[in-house]
Amino acid sequence: MTAIDIDLATDPAGVPRARAMLGRAEWAARSFATYDKPSVDRIVRAAAQAGAAKAREYAEWAVRETGFGVVEHKVIKNLACSTGLADHYAPDDYVTPRIDAAAKIVEIPRPAGIVFALTPSTNPVATVYFKTLLALMTRSVVVVSPHPMARECCASAARTIAAAAVEAGAPDGVIQVVDEPSVPLINALMTDERTDVIVATGGVPVVRAAYSSGTPAIGVGPGNVPVLVDETADLAKAAKRIVDSKSFDNSVLCTNESVLIVTERAAPALLRHLKSNGAHLLTPAERDKLVPMLFHDSRFNIEFVGRDASWIADRAGIRVPPRTRVLLAPFDLVVPEEPLAHEKLCPVLGLVQVRSAERGIAAARAVLRLSGRGHSAAIHSADPRTIMDYAASAEVLRVAVNAGSSLGSSGLETNLAPSMTIGTGFFGRSSVAENLHPRHLVQWTRLAYNRDPAEAFGDFTGVEPWQAPRGPVPPYPVPSNTFERTGGGSTRHDVTSLREEIRRLVIEELAVVLSGGGRG
Repeated sequence: MTAIDIDLATDPAGVPRARAMLGRAEWAARSFATYDKPSVDRIVRAAAQAGAAKAREYAEWAVRETGFGVVEHKVIKNLACSTGLADHYAPDDYVTPRIDAAAKIVEIPRPAGIVFALTPSTNPVATVYFKTLLALMTRSVVVVSPHPMARECCASAARTIAAAAVEAGAPDGVIQVVDEPSVPLINALMTDERTDVIVATGGVPVVRAAYSSGTPAIGVGPGNVPVLVDETADLAKAAKRIVDSKSFDNSVLCTNESVLIVTERAAPALLRHLKSNGAHLLTPAERDKLVPMLFHDSRFNIEFVGRDASWIADRAGIRVPPRTRVLLAPFDLVVPEEPLAHEKLCPVLGLVQVRSAERGIAAARAVLRLSGRGHSAAIHSADPRTIMDYAASAEVLRVAVNAGSSLGSSGLETNLAPSMTIGTGFFGRSSVAENLHPRHLVQWTRLAYNRDPAEAFGDFTGVEPWQAPRGPVPPYPVPSNTFERTGGGSTRHDVTSLREEIRRLVIEELAVVLSGGGRG
């Protein structure tokens, strides 16, 4: 049975499947929470290397399965979110207690527990790598729910990392993946008390569902990145960086530039440089042919997500030079009824000319009022005053300066935390106001001594609450995702194992009810 075969609204086995997965995750979480730092480091490194070894295979698979993006660019993201991520956080420690003798405080790290990770179709495998490795770094366990359009490549990627982690000593079930999504299954995973936190990357409905589930959630809002270029910028460099960024993976990163705002004094030279780097400036007639195709009923047409510029131009009947990478679509005013002022997950870049940098800042604020508050912006300028005013006025939480926003705001070409999940903070109604980081999946129990100088502080030197696992970790006794092939070639759950797990859960719940207790 495939995801397409399942009636998404009526999956009678959805709730039992969710409970079985969470039972296995809970078992793994109890064990993994006791691991010491060397054990965790070994597991993270093994998982990251396994992901990197298949970076190209999964990049090709993702493009083939979704139809989105560019293989070479997905390879870059897959490497950045596997060994690149492990290298970046190698000096950090989310396992060992921290001792502040002066403040008489000891901080003991505690993992988030069971993380339910919703991943998108646009950056599928990179996001699976990213979220699973963050979970491993903090000794959390994760259940991955891929977007249906990228289900197969994501499921395989999650299993690759899971196998490597278990081989390196992680408990069985530390990483699981939803193979057959359904509304009852996803809802059960989100609302079950054993799920400790949801990390949701995807469209607005997905994030809203996570926040309304009753489970603590980390979600992100949509992007709609304005980029301002003034006359003080190095216009040749700015043009190259903007085209490289807007064409990167055909604009599927939510940090890609959406509207280019350029001062009138900078515009002629910038447009020449943009053209020499592969941007094609649409005429008003060409723009008017393209816009109705890109937007239906004021909504972006998902048929164009992650498609390259030449393909889009061809569909619109527009002739463009060979090797065109970006289509520049000029418009006059940033107003709600202007489709080009909204987010475009494809290499079509809105273009607005303004009289001054001050007018440009106002235009950027108008772009963000339409969508993208809290997300990202970019600026190319050599004037610190303009850069500061831009950052202080635009309601965003990251501004890429003299860098392409796609990789700059996501931390791959700047010193921001490298991330496939971009927090939008209070501006964007998100619980996280920065790029998602391992620290968001760890909490600290604080031992706080009486500050009276007469009260002695304990000597915790060499005192370690965690330890390396003693010998091989046994497998989970009832695998929650055992499958068998039927004669017709479809896939179904092992009914016997599933029934046994359901029976165990029912007995467990009855015992709690009869005792008058509850889950602690």
